[in-house]
Amino acid sequence: MPRQTVPANWADLPDEELLNLRLADLPIHLEGTVVESRIGQLRSELEARGLKFPLHFYLSDEWFTPDGRAAMAVPFYLAHPRLERLEKSQMLAVEGGEHDWCMRILRHEAGHVIDNAYKLRLRRQRRQVFGSSAQPYPEFYTPRPYSKSFVMHLDPWYAQSHPDEDFAETFAVWLTPEAQWKPRYAGWPAIKKLEYMDALMKSLVGKRPLLDDIDEVDPLPRLNRTLRYHYRRKRRHHGVDHPAFYDRDLRRLFSDAPEHAGHLTAAQFLARIRRPVRKVVADWTGIYQYTIDKVLEDIIVRCRELRLRLAVPEDQALQEFTVLLTVQVMNYLHSGRHRVAL
Repeated sequence: MPRQTVPANWADLPDEELLNLRLADLPIHLEGTVVESRIGQLRSELEARGLKFPLHFYLSDEWFTPDGRAAMAVPFYLAHPRLERLEKSQMLAVEGGEHDWCMRILRHEAGHVIDNAYKLRLRRQRRQVFGSSAQPYPEFYTPRPYSKSFVMHLDPWYAQSHPDEDFAETFAVWLTPEAQWKPRYAGWPAIKKLEYMDALMKSLVGKRPLLDDIDEVDPLPRLNRTLRYHYRRKRRHHGVDHPAFYDRDLRRLFSDAPEHAGHLTAAQFLARIRRPVRKVVADWTGIYQYTIDKVLEDIIVRCRELRLRLAVPEDQALQEFTVLLTVQVMNYLHSGRHRVAL
């Protein structure tokens, strides 16, 4: 479709008018942005390790590394402060907006790119250490909070979601300057993955990549949907607008069955544990308690709507709900999933 004319003062438009613009028509570029300087930092970190492979960056709708490409997509909202503000108003957070957060994502995605560039997933030892890349990506995954078989980098437990994410997270920890991963993970089963990564990356120094395809998948100029449609779909996917997203998990702990009629209501129970569980989740994730509390409030409201009551012992409900809340907070704030282009 032909590009549409965007007002010269588009950055001054209120949200309601800005949302009517198409992604393809946004007059933005990576050049000269803050994220471009962060990309420069990533390149310097890779060069310091002797890693030289094609690494192309372009704007799209989300963070992702297309499968089989030596390219990395950067979300459009990082290319302009006005779009960052819109992202925050729509999604309550700007994924990669802060310097350290952005660098963590860039290092993670670089792990996917080098995996593609050298076709590392085809190596037998790589599959033995991390698992098969052929394993389907889950829509959701159940984390094991106390597992020490995985590194912690982006969000806690994200490495547990898929073997390719485990690889990318391990690479990111290995690449991070002054990460001190040897003492940090000493005694963890995850140290074996880091040691393998260290040996693997050293073996690639000076080696030509097997793949240098930098074709762009879903570049911004080809995305003809409006910002309004983009955020409506994104909010729906991450459960921002629909507390009913929690129903299946809530019914594992609470019930509206007659045999539980004499038990404490779920809303009363959650109100009682609200403060301590909020702090625990904040300590685990590093997310502001204010944001966690908003998710918690949505869950409490949903429990009232469903007339749920405790269906398991309180200590079990406390432990399992803490994990449930942590997962829902992550889904609420972050896309956090590597997008594989089909």
